[in-house]
Amino acid sequence: MARFAVGIIGTGNVGIAAAYSIFQRQIASQIVLVDKNRQRAEGEAMDLMHGQPLVGRVAVRAGDYSDLAGCQVIVITAGVNQQPGESRLDLLNRNAAVFREVAAELDRYAPDAILVIATNPVDILTYVMQQLSQRSAKRVIGTGTMLDTSRFRALLGEAYQVNPRSVHAYIIGEHGDSEVPIWSSASIGGLSIMHHSINGRRFEPEPMDALFQRVRTAAFDIISRKGFTNTAIGLVIAYLVRVILEDQRSVLPVSVNPEGDYGQREVCFSVPCVVGSQGVEYRLAPEVNEVERKGVEESATILRRSLQGMNIDG
Repeated sequence: MARFAVGIIGTGNVGIAAAYSIFQRQIASQIVLVDKNRQRAEGEAMDLMHGQPLVGRVAVRAGDYSDLAGCQVIVITAGVNQQPGESRLDLLNRNAAVFREVAAELDRYAPDAILVIATNPVDILTYVMQQLSQRSAKRVIGTGTMLDTSRFRALLGEAYQVNPRSVHAYIIGEHGDSEVPIWSSASIGGLSIMHHSINGRRFEPEPMDALFQRVRTAAFDIISRKGFTNTAIGLVIAYLVRVILEDQRSVLPVSVNPEGDYGQREVCFSVPCVVGSQGVEYRLAPEVNEVERKGVEESATILRRSLQGMNIDG
């Protein structure tokens, strides 16, 4: 196993799901857990370490920001929860304050690390971190719609009775209510879902829209049952970390500044990007039809509106 070190800031449900996935798959030889609750981080590290005889030698320890020096990738899942009566803007500003502290510490101790942002709202906070950190914006990547796309492909695989890995389809835009399914380029085995019968099934707008609605409401549906989501996003984070560490140059729908794609700037949302050891190598914004383009524009407008009034610089 290559001698990679990965840091995780935040040992809540998502942070530990990511740590477990990275540990279990031996993606890194060392995992450093950082949390304001040091005892929680220590307990989680101890718990994982006891699984080494079953997994292999992966060192897990709790640490401070200084212990993140030398990490190639640092995952950020830390953030604050909304308080009763608190406005969305107030919550965003409190999370921006958390990210100001994190950015300063990471620029000091791990200036060369690639940052993976998983804290929600992930698109807003990816943009915030890109503004706060001194590192290139291409080295600050939000998990974006990777999870939404995974859900989308899973449901399409179920609908067409094929392995979801054989489904090529993306959700782009916001990781949230305004996300956009790109039906016009969705395919299985090189055949367009919209224009071909696949495994005896033809594209029908109403059932396919109902399928997409299941994707869009998945987080709500899961939270209403178990109180939070963590397992699938943990797998998403581990997958993204592996792609970076192994320089796979895989195409993933991650949250980045579109820099003019679909006419949008000064915001972050998901478009398919080639991701490797240097972060986002380049963007591959797919061609979209008129309805999809309008959806992306609306998504960007919603995200830009959320950024308005935020006190990013403190």
